[in-house]
Amino acid sequence: MITGASSGIGRGLALELSRRGARLGLVARRAALLDEIVGEIGSGGGKALALAADVQDATALRGGADRLRAEFGQIDLLIANAGIGLTAEAAKMEPADLARVFNVNVIGAANSVAAVVPEMLAQGSGQIAAISSLAAYRGLPKSAAYCASKAAVSAFFESVRLDLKGKGIAVTIIHPGFIKTPLTEGRHADMPFLMELQDAVRLIAGAIERRKKSYAFPWQLASIVRLGMIMPNFMYDWIAVRNSFRE
Repeated sequence: MITGASSGIGRGLALELSRRGARLGLVARRAALLDEIVGEIGSGGGKALALAADVQDATALRGGADRLRAEFGQIDLLIANAGIGLTAEAAKMEPADLARVFNVNVIGAANSVAAVVPEMLAQGSGQIAAISSLAAYRGLPKSAAYCASKAAVSAFFESVRLDLKGKGIAVTIIHPGFIKTPLTEGRHADMPFLMELQDAVRLIAGAIERRKKSYAFPWQLASIVRLGMIMPNFMYDWIAVRNSFRE
């Protein structure tokens, strides 16, 4: 079951995992786009089910998961991928916009977990993968809502991992850098180590298959970000304000 499956990383993962033999439940709001992906997967001999739902709607998400279980049997893997961004300086940020980012990125992920974990516990097996971001590690200019939401996603799924430890359910937290998706499309700011979508998708799929607890990439940018975590604040601030990744 993949949320945010109609475009970007979600769509890429759907096609990649189908090639690897997975039967898929694809969740997104845009039913027409989901139907196109289901058709593409079917033409390649795979199986997929379109589950039109908004991750902010816990009832709709639970209904989609129930439909997937009825069609294909138990859910072995959830990829909580649905997410949106927001570019805004602090003085121009609207509270309603920040709330929407959190509702999709954090509450949507929590709704996704609630839709699958009780059944995974009952079956004694499963895996949850969360698509967070390297932006989760420290704040970035014009990115308060996005950075804070991804930090919340990482912390949320780390807690979930601890809660599920020893119960047969693995939790994988993915921290990607910049990837060519609709989220980065049209930006003119420098995005170091920008990756092609298919390359990123293969790395994510590999980390999920290895059931890694955490995976950050590309390694060059992940190393820089980790260095930023131990920098004194005055040094980090000096570097960060001179290297905004958003216009």
